[in-house]
Amino acid sequence: MNITAIYPGTFDPITNGHLDLIARAARLYAKVIVAIAENPGKAPLFSPAERVTMATTVTDAYKNVEVIGFDNLLVDCAKEHNADVILRGLRAVSDFEYEFQLAGMNRRLSPNLETVFLTPAEQYEFISSSMIREIAQLQGNVSSFVPEIVKQSLINKFKKE
Repeated sequence: MNITAIYPGTFDPITNGHLDLIARAARLYAKVIVAIAENPGKAPLFSPAERVTMATTVTDAYKNVEVIGFDNLLVDCAKEHNADVILRGLRAVSDFEYEFQLAGMNRRLSPNLETVFLTPAEQYEFISSSMIREIAQLQGNVSSFVPEIVKQSLINKFKKE
């Protein structure tokens, strides 16, 4: 079966936890689309183009992974790219309620689009992009949480003048 999964998020920045889920999905699905939401309501640190570039660079080893940006409803983006499955990551029980609501809404909007939840490896369960941004802003070491290109991008963003 040729199933395409779409993995949406802001990926601001993309973390090793995200990459863990992408690697798992790349083994499970014929194609994985990493869909980077514009989401200006979240006041992202990196522009959509910067996030797409970083994600494309760090997923280059996965031949069945494509990175795109989007600014419409996820179900519409999924339909445009012929995705069969929405892939969502669950780090903790606290993520479940919100993700469950999203899955229900997406099912209502697009009944043929399934949602599948994956959990990250335990060493990534606590990693969140917002925590990484905060650590980097305070000049902390984020080396074990993000790929090198992302670490350098964070350092450049928060350089003290």
